[in-house]
Amino acid sequence: MTSAPGDRPPPDAHAPARRLGSLRRLWPFVQPQRRLLVGWLVFLALSSAATLVLPTTVRRMIDHGFRNSSAAAINASFLGLFAVALVLAFASAARFYCISLLGERTLAALRARLYEHVIGLDVSFFERTRVGELISRLGTDTEVVQALVGSGISVALRSAVMLVGATVMMVWTSPRLAGLTALVIPAVVLPILVFGRRVQKLSRASQDRLADAAAIANETLNAATAVKAYAREPIESARYAQAIMRALATARQRIATRAVLTAVVITLFFGAIALVLWAGARDVLAGTLDAGVLAQFVVYAILSAGSLMGLSEVWGDVLRAAGAMERIGELFGERPSITDPPAPVPLPRPLRGEVVFAQVGFHYPTRPEAPAVHDFDLAIRPGETVALVGPSGAGKSTVLALLLRFYDPQRGHITLDGIDLRRFALRDLRGAIALVPQDVAIFAGSVADNIRFGRQEASDEAVREAARAAEAHEFIEALPQGYATELGERGVRLSGGQRQRIAIARAILRDAPILLLDEATSALDAQSEAAIQQALARLETGRTTLVIAHRLATVQRADRIVVMDGGRIVAQGTHASLLAEGGLYAELARLQFTAQPAA
Repeated sequence: MTSAPGDRPPPDAHAPARRLGSLRRLWPFVQPQRRLLVGWLVFLALSSAATLVLPTTVRRMIDHGFRNSSAAAINASFLGLFAVALVLAFASAARFYCISLLGERTLAALRARLYEHVIGLDVSFFERTRVGELISRLGTDTEVVQALVGSGISVALRSAVMLVGATVMMVWTSPRLAGLTALVIPAVVLPILVFGRRVQKLSRASQDRLADAAAIANETLNAATAVKAYAREPIESARYAQAIMRALATARQRIATRAVLTAVVITLFFGAIALVLWAGARDVLAGTLDAGVLAQFVVYAILSAGSLMGLSEVWGDVLRAAGAMERIGELFGERPSITDPPAPVPLPRPLRGEVVFAQVGFHYPTRPEAPAVHDFDLAIRPGETVALVGPSGAGKSTVLALLLRFYDPQRGHITLDGIDLRRFALRDLRGAIALVPQDVAIFAGSVADNIRFGRQEASDEAVREAARAAEAHEFIEALPQGYATELGERGVRLSGGQRQRIAIARAILRDAPILLLDEATSALDAQSEAAIQQALARLETGRTTLVIAHRLATVQRADRIVVMDGGRIVAQGTHASLLAEGGLYAELARLQFTAQPAA
């Protein structure tokens, strides 16, 4: 099994090369933009050529214009210089357009593919991974990669082309001066290699610290009500500030290292240029070198120095992007443990809804020492309503999770109409099930959109009918824009009972042959619950239904009540037979029905 994205791997001697190699993962996202890529390369070559031509016009102007005092030569030189500048301007603009659009399209494709991959991972992945860190990778990390593709690569390749071109032209202009320049190249390259590895490590660490801070912010902002109820604003603010300061400290180290690298490279390179120019100036005074040749060499030397500086600066961006892409690659490396079979069996048509748990044993991956259910045997007849009751931790919700194939049991098997669940495609299996969870998910859309979450293609009238059946139509109509009212993130504008009615309307609209109700009326008052129970009774008709409820009054109408404790079935029967039998159910009933709150 792959490690969680938040894990910090131990140091590895081959890590730098592997991190740079992680940039290869970008190619599938860049390749579809071949036209932009080719256009960028063409305009890059054109703008580089125009830049390299400029020093020759300077030499021509000095040697043939000023020396001969020829106005015509000067006019021709400046016209030529202006023509080259026009070509350079057009090519640079076109190059910028191509590479910037290439970066944006690559970023969009990368984010879409990454989100598609992450949302397709199984539930166990989200149990061990913080959502805030995933948001950081979808946002911050991909933006770092986009900065490399959208500008960094362009700067790097342009600098490399200019460095090679200017070096060749320096050799062509004056081999002697070029030879003197070459003597200091090792002294300039060595600091880049030494500091580069340090920058790479700090870049990865900086991204990790930012992800930690994002995870804290996501966690606390999503629980803003609890934070305020316990007056923890100062504590949570301090916790987030500490995470930001840790990120800042790492960023400060990275910036300082890059600054030192920049200072060293500039000092060494311009010191070398000064030495070469001193030698060239002496040759001009001695009459062995033309002033125009020295001027041309100086311009090429400056272009070469600027290109080397560009490479040294973009190298840090390359390392940051490599670290970000490595983190993104960790996500792409995650593989769901719950997958479709190689040759899925189609669901029976019509689906009868017979569910059988046979000797099922299961423990959660995060708690391998504590079985959630074991030796679990339960046969549910088509159209039967079965209620699961028992104390917290008895394994009731685990039964629903196994039926939805959020997990697979380690022992035994579960069948639907006699076919093992693992033989169905996940989409087909879950499409035959409607779930009303205790913790209702409301999305930042309209009321109609949230109900239509159960069946995307449903008409407006079908949505309204589902809401009426869920006893939700009246409160929805009272909202400012009715069914078009925006509910805000996580449904903050609805009460708990209203959110549950929206979830019930979803399940009604889905019209699935199997219905799972996990504390579906826990957030309702007694009056609302009575109305919802009538809606649920209509919904359960003709469907196989599994109900989880702590309030025993809500399960008395079930065909069968299954009592669970410690992951096992300890009793089953009707409400009356279980009361007569005594045991755990009778004790739960005694506690609930006799311990009434005071008026």
